[in-house]
Amino acid sequence: MKNLNVNLGSCVRSYCSKANPFEKVRRKLGQGDLSYYDLNEMNDSRIKSLPYSIRILLESAVRNCDNLKVTEDNVETILSWKDNCRKKKEVPFMPARVLLQDLTGVPCIVDLATMRDTAAMLGGDADKINPLIPVDLVIDHSVQVDHSRSPEARELNEKKEFERNLERFKFLKWGMHSFKNMLILPPGSGIVHQINLEYLAHCVFKNNEGVLYPDSLVGTDSHTTMINGLGILGWGVGGIEAEATMLGLPISMTLPEVVGINVVGKLSDHLLSTDVVLYITSFLRKEVGVVNKYVEFFGPSLKDLKLGDRATIANMAPEYGATVGFFGVDDTTLEYLVQTGRDKEKVNLIREYLIKNSLFNNYTDHIEYTDVYTLDLSKLSLSLSGPKRPHDNVLLSNLHTDFSSCLKSPVGFKGYNIPEKEREKVISFSYKDKKTYSLTHGSVVLAAITSCTNTSNSSSMIAAGLLAKKAVENGIESIPYIKSSLSPGSKTVQKYLEAGGLLHYLEKLGFYNVGNRNFEGRIHPLVKANYLASPVLVVLLSLIGNVNVDVASYTFTTKGGQKIKALDLIPKKEEINAYEEQYLKSEMYTDIYKNVKYVNKYWNDIKIKEDKLYEWDENSTYIHKPPFFDNMKLEPEKIHDVKNAHMLLLLGDSITTDHISPAGMIHKSSEAYKFLKSKNIRDEDLNTYGARRGNDQVMVRGTFANIRLINKLCPDKGPNTVHIPSKQIMSVYEAAMKYKQDNVDVIIVAGKEYGCGSSRDWAAKGSYLLGVKAILAESFERIHRSNLIGMSVLPLQFLNNESAAHYNMDGTETFSIVLNEGELRPQQHIQVQMTQGGKTISFDVLCRIDTEIEVKYFKNGGILKYVLRSLVKG
Repeated sequence: MKNLNVNLGSCVRSYCSKANPFEKVRRKLGQGDLSYYDLNEMNDSRIKSLPYSIRILLESAVRNCDNLKVTEDNVETILSWKDNCRKKKEVPFMPARVLLQDLTGVPCIVDLATMRDTAAMLGGDADKINPLIPVDLVIDHSVQVDHSRSPEARELNEKKEFERNLERFKFLKWGMHSFKNMLILPPGSGIVHQINLEYLAHCVFKNNEGVLYPDSLVGTDSHTTMINGLGILGWGVGGIEAEATMLGLPISMTLPEVVGINVVGKLSDHLLSTDVVLYITSFLRKEVGVVNKYVEFFGPSLKDLKLGDRATIANMAPEYGATVGFFGVDDTTLEYLVQTGRDKEKVNLIREYLIKNSLFNNYTDHIEYTDVYTLDLSKLSLSLSGPKRPHDNVLLSNLHTDFSSCLKSPVGFKGYNIPEKEREKVISFSYKDKKTYSLTHGSVVLAAITSCTNTSNSSSMIAAGLLAKKAVENGIESIPYIKSSLSPGSKTVQKYLEAGGLLHYLEKLGFYNVGNRNFEGRIHPLVKANYLASPVLVVLLSLIGNVNVDVASYTFTTKGGQKIKALDLIPKKEEINAYEEQYLKSEMYTDIYKNVKYVNKYWNDIKIKEDKLYEWDENSTYIHKPPFFDNMKLEPEKIHDVKNAHMLLLLGDSITTDHISPAGMIHKSSEAYKFLKSKNIRDEDLNTYGARRGNDQVMVRGTFANIRLINKLCPDKGPNTVHIPSKQIMSVYEAAMKYKQDNVDVIIVAGKEYGCGSSRDWAAKGSYLLGVKAILAESFERIHRSNLIGMSVLPLQFLNNESAAHYNMDGTETFSIVLNEGELRPQQHIQVQMTQGGKTISFDVLCRIDTEIEVKYFKNGGILKYVLRSLVKG
């Protein structure tokens, strides 16, 4: 069992002084020193009807029960899941590990370093600020596509990545050496979620006492959910919550409903998992509603879904609104572990443990779900999603009509309101090959196979390569001005594409390996229509060159002058399976991952000082000590009421965390740009907001700086607002600082799904530093709501389908909110007093502090202050 042995050091599971009342159900496994907490020995008939995802919560509660952080009542609450899941009952969950990527990982380590300084200042032991469970960080979000469509693209992009980010990488390497239980994989390793699938995931852990338990995790990327395809329970949390988890705090959660999806039927020959998940996303988001719920897949056709297909479906749980999309461990799972180079003996032991503990999907247990829906794979078709949201599913056969409709429809998620005379507009230009080309609405200008949703799936990637092969062999050429790129999710993807020659054909069409996954800004800020599609459709549509054509009838002319239908280029399943069988070998995985820590020569050359406390450089524009703990005392200060607050922003629906805290390019009109220029940073060295998340001075100026932001207080689109007292239009940052200077509270009012998108802790941190006291919205995305509480920004929700429009809010109002010095109850109704033109009205709102522990976080000024006080006090 060596490979399952993770040395947890001062493990969070062994710090408590009280004995586990469930020690009586601990049993030996085999003849050695291995043991486990046997759920069957509880002799409780309710367990067999629990969804597999809930059984993992139950096992964690039983194993970690100390009647302090996890109580016997918590265990009973989970056992009575069927009766409690709709009652918003609070339960703790102690995951096995934490997963980070660099854009969210850097601010986490900045916070930990700052907490060490503060602990020392308060007279505590700085060394207590150490992860107590394994933390894995993969540097995969820093690269930008400066170079494309050339064989040298990857090397050039990687070199530029280190030039831009050397200061950040030095800081990360310091963190790896300074903090215990922290593994950092260097740039060039691959995409974090695929490396998690192929290498980091264990399925079963063993602690330093020989106790076996299921692998589980939380991660600081919303697509952490991909790991649920491997039967490992995991989801995205904010960086703030992840830091607290590292330091020994359980995840506090409300016991979720579990929606069962009964998978039946068989996919038609040309369809891939992306087509499945785009349909699921639309169906669950629009027709079912699974926000804050688990989704668990079961049924007779589950066995026909490969692990890569399951991972693709699990990956997009944030897009369909669920906390997780879970697949229980079965034979397909274990076959994948062997295929990816895990030791067969260990895999057999994993099977034995999971079967004995009723955690293995035997397809016979009668599981009860809160609701059940059927997914018939035979009824699905080729599809995409867009042009603005991932849950707006579009059949490929309807793409041209849907896009034409979007051009003329009113501005919205499915509309651009392009005047009739502008819809047929053609612009000609001369490209660097000296030829003249034309662009119209619908012209493809960017084609990227980069998303973790797709690049982890061998069938999808191979399908794209086989299509490229057919295209090249038929003399079909790529369009040179389209910025195309390929970012394999791991080095194994590159290996199996190279093994059968498919990478060569993709490169012939301009899809060169450019590094990791992101374009600057993920999607270019000047491209307004963006579609999510399978890799095979990305390649096909890049060859067609326009989405405003009927793909079903579109034909190419081969080099022999013959006509070939576009859809005939799409490979069949038997072609894909034959390639996988011949070229996808387990040795690829073992060869690549045995030296993954040392894969990058630039990383290996970085030299650092291995000190316990970080030496902050005040002149750094990448790493800066944040003010979150300034003037902190051992006892929390009283929470003050919100009094006569002005509205900083009035926002609509689906405001994403990227609207709030952009990850992409720093615009010349922005306050962050002005700040960096004052520090003598050249334009070519600006980098991105994502890369500068370790510097609070940049990030607070970047909060609400997205050029696509629509603030209803301002007539024009963009990151501006009205400073109400002066009636002047100015940047959001400038207005917030004026309010702060005048000791005036501010709030934000928004519509539905506030904070959707990536789990971006700076969306909450930036709001806090702007002085925002509360956010009043029609609904919140799960992770962002938690992050707001983590930074002591109060999330409030309209009741009874009320909204800003219901109260005719226009920004001239002031708001007062009584908070009783923080003495709040979970999901309490709170009265808001709104004054406009001398008239005051009152209305109740729902306080979205959902659990008792979140009340404590809020009263302490945030989760990190709560943890730090606990550690310093001992």
